[in-house]
Amino acid sequence: MIKLLHIENIAVVEKADAAFGPGLNVLTGETGAGKSIVIDALTAVTGGRVTRDLIRTGADSAVVTAVFSGDRASEWLRENDIEPDDGGDVFIQRKITADGKTVCRVNGVPVSVGQLRQLGDLLLDIHGQNDGRKLLDESSHRAYLDSFAGLGEEIAGYAAMFSALRDKQAEMDALVMDEGEKARRADTLTFQLEELERAQIQPGEYEEKSQRRALLKNAARLTQSLAGALEALSGGDAAFGAVSLLRDAADFVRDAEEFAESLTGAGERLRSLAFDAEDVAEQIRDVLASLEFSPDEMDRLDARLDQLRRLMKKYGGSEEELIAYREKIRAELEAIETSDLRVEKLAAEVEALRKAAWEKARALSDKRREAAKRLEARIREELNDLSMPGVQFQVQFSPVRTEEGLNAFGCDEVRFLMSANAGQALGRISQIASGGELSRIMLALKNVLSENDGIDTLVFDEIDAGVSGIAAQRVAEKLAALSGRRQVLCVTHLPQIAAMADTHFEIKKDTHDGRTYTSVRLLDGEGRRGEIARLIGGENVTITTLASAGEQLEAAERFKTALRKQKNT
Repeated sequence: MIKLLHIENIAVVEKADAAFGPGLNVLTGETGAGKSIVIDALTAVTGGRVTRDLIRTGADSAVVTAVFSGDRASEWLRENDIEPDDGGDVFIQRKITADGKTVCRVNGVPVSVGQLRQLGDLLLDIHGQNDGRKLLDESSHRAYLDSFAGLGEEIAGYAAMFSALRDKQAEMDALVMDEGEKARRADTLTFQLEELERAQIQPGEYEEKSQRRALLKNAARLTQSLAGALEALSGGDAAFGAVSLLRDAADFVRDAEEFAESLTGAGERLRSLAFDAEDVAEQIRDVLASLEFSPDEMDRLDARLDQLRRLMKKYGGSEEELIAYREKIRAELEAIETSDLRVEKLAAEVEALRKAAWEKARALSDKRREAAKRLEARIREELNDLSMPGVQFQVQFSPVRTEEGLNAFGCDEVRFLMSANAGQALGRISQIASGGELSRIMLALKNVLSENDGIDTLVFDEIDAGVSGIAAQRVAEKLAALSGRRQVLCVTHLPQIAAMADTHFEIKKDTHDGRTYTSVRLLDGEGRRGEIARLIGGENVTITTLASAGEQLEAAERFKTALRKQKNT
């Protein structure tokens, strides 16, 4: 459950704290006071989408911090290498800056928004003002049924099978072509393969031949320079070279070492220099020898480099890419030549996968249909409690409208039908349900689904939309019953719901020095009575409305006491 929410610079809230308790936590206040800002803050701190518009005007950033208790997050913490808090609490913080960036931390450790969203899904289930409209989207009905049935693992197994079927089908389709297209493609690939094989491409050849060409292009100048260097080292007809002179010097110095100890080792060093000079001379001779080329070598180099450049332009930017492309088209050509056999094999694999997928889909369908009967009974029971005694609720199944009758979720299309009044034919929820009925159906679904999801905290933002009178009382009683097994946070305008609160906050907006400020205040017993009186009579709070508020609180306490006794028996 959530223990504490700290808000800074969110919309019109400069700074506010809310210490939530177990059971039913209610937030009330005038329209526009900022009650939904608390929901926005909860959405933000659990990884929901935020924008810079959420930041209070004039502030550089906004910060939301929340503290959760319970062990729902323990496995997530281990998987993400985050140490748990000594007291078992989970501390989450999200900072939103003016440039739209966010910084998220869990127990002081930075995490991504995606990680935060995963954690948030374990801790909170937020029902926003527009979530009831999801019931009008029939594509969401199957997901509600699957959640009620607890089919997550079965659907994941089927989805993997269906994905494998799609991939194998696509592989087979890629090989299936008419004979004319197959022949044209084979001719193209054969031409390309022969062209590349004739080229006999070697890795590094282009660079090697480019360097050789540059060498030969500058051969005359290079020969002159190297010949001069060789003559200086080895000597010529008219003079001794450096190698010979170094050897003579080494001999003279070695004779002198006998009489001058300071020259010890000098002769050996000179001899070493002579050896080094001789090695360089040999290198120069080798280079000079390589500069000897036939008159047509330059033409052959130019022709080969032109050929490589042309192939690279057509098939790849390097010899390695040309070789890889050659092997690729060789494999494709082989695949075409053996495609009939391959298609036959793939067809058998596709058929086997299709059969297996259908088996899983039918098993899913059977479980859905069994669960649908239970869901229908539970929803009718819940709606009866919510002052809709004449309602009929039905889960309708129809085949998936695809060529093979399957999609990523099985073979079923699911649609919820209802009749709000006795004697009225069943029809689509979008065509029959009023706003108040939609709110109560959504509350019924949330109440039923929460029995299995294990989430500790449910958040409702104006679940009472379009509800009044006896229906409002039933909604309040349902929320009180739900809060007996879950922590519930509820933004409401109804005095019946406010009276059921175990913890009651007033959201109030004030103006100081030309700026708007919203505060969150925990109400005591007298404060609750005054706030409920305001919900009943508006600004005209009288002794009568205060008395009525007191009666509401007393009746709510009697109802909750009866609930507790029923739970304990």
